[in-house]
Amino acid sequence: MLADAINALACPVCRGDLSLRGAAVRCAEGHAFDVARQGYVSLLTGSAAPGTADTPAMVAARAEFLDDGHYTPLAERLRALVGEVAAPGPGIVLDAGAGTGHYLARALRPDDVGIALDVSKHALRRAARAHPRVAAVVADVWRALPVKDGRVEVVLDVFAPRNGPEFARVLRPGGTLVVVTPTSRHLAPLVETLGLLSVDEAKARRVEESLGGHFTEISREVLEGRMLLDHRAVAAVAGMGPSAWHVDSGALEQEISRLPLQVAVEMSCHISLFRKIA
Repeated sequence: MLADAINALACPVCRGDLSLRGAAVRCAEGHAFDVARQGYVSLLTGSAAPGTADTPAMVAARAEFLDDGHYTPLAERLRALVGEVAAPGPGIVLDAGAGTGHYLARALRPDDVGIALDVSKHALRRAARAHPRVAAVVADVWRALPVKDGRVEVVLDVFAPRNGPEFARVLRPGGTLVVVTPTSRHLAPLVETLGLLSVDEAKARRVEESLGGHFTEISREVLEGRMLLDHRAVAAVAGMGPSAWHVDSGALEQEISRLPLQVAVEMSCHISLFRKIA
């Protein structure tokens, strides 16, 4: 809930403290932000860039695919890593580009508070219900985050944009950034068959370079597994990611209909841990 994280949030206009008063979040300077009846608050100033916020259809596809358990090994590994890197005692785990809050809800330790940031209000309607201690906040990861300096124990970035300077600012000294990126084998053979967006081999290196100056990479591992997907699951995984903005839905449906009833698909990703440079 928002009340659990309100002391860690900052006004996006003046960077002042925020308080939750009734159905609105306010600062001492009079800036006010309504809390939606679904439980999230928008701290986004201005509008998001076109093609960056997940649509209701994309959110529904993601919820269906994740709830069916296809990426459960990834969720379990993230939960284990948060337990390993976080300092003892209650902490704040921030998920940048959280979507429906699926990974964040499963990564929280018993006394942790979660902050789910995403630019899609449709996704955050689900994130607000994902866990009783998750605060769902509309924000653009590419801009200044509406979070106070040094308040966060762990930042999760799962298949999402990365803002190194802002991640470093909100993390406590010695805090950890967990970044998940797809390898070039991810979702093979669907990438070629359905014309989905591909991933180049140098992505992990480029991620490390983009965070240089703010973080030091302390470990990197590859998590892989084979999924057996029916046509419904194939449609969901194709429709939940950035490829949904580029693939014609009618053509995609036709291509899926030509696939075998069960398709063996690779889940393959890098999980990198970065320590904030003091």
